[in-house]
Amino acid sequence: MSATIVPDLQTCLLCEDVRQEANGSFFLVGVLGGIAVPALPVTAQKLLLFTRWCCGAGRFRPFYRLMLPDSTSVIASSQGNLEFQNSEDHVTQISVFANVQFQQEGVYWVEVMLDSALKLRFPFPIRKIASPKAS
Repeated sequence: MSATIVPDLQTCLLCEDVRQEANGSFFLVGVLGGIAVPALPVTAQKLLLFTRWCCGAGRFRPFYRLMLPDSTSVIASSQGNLEFQNSEDHVTQISVFANVQFQQEGVYWVEVMLDSALKLRFPFPIRKIASPKAS
């Protein structure tokens, strides 16, 4: 039996949509660093978390979640399965967070875990901006 090698998280991006071309390449639409809106609450109909894992061997269970600014409450989550035959493999996963409601302004957090170990955590700010005034 071959040894288990924990994979590396090669990339993780939150975006509005992901499309796959005929040649297998991925096309990411609207890569997001946060959301600015004139009023809250606001609902994001669809947020996609694009992840690519590499250099692993064995089976793993990734868990993806979006956290409130309190850093403890989960407002959206998804999980998957990763399987690598050898360390040259790579696996791309696209997790969909549907109808996510942001009730308040603040810094939300995206977390990526692998078999209960935190692999990545990054901020996703939701900001209220002044609406343009009518002339």
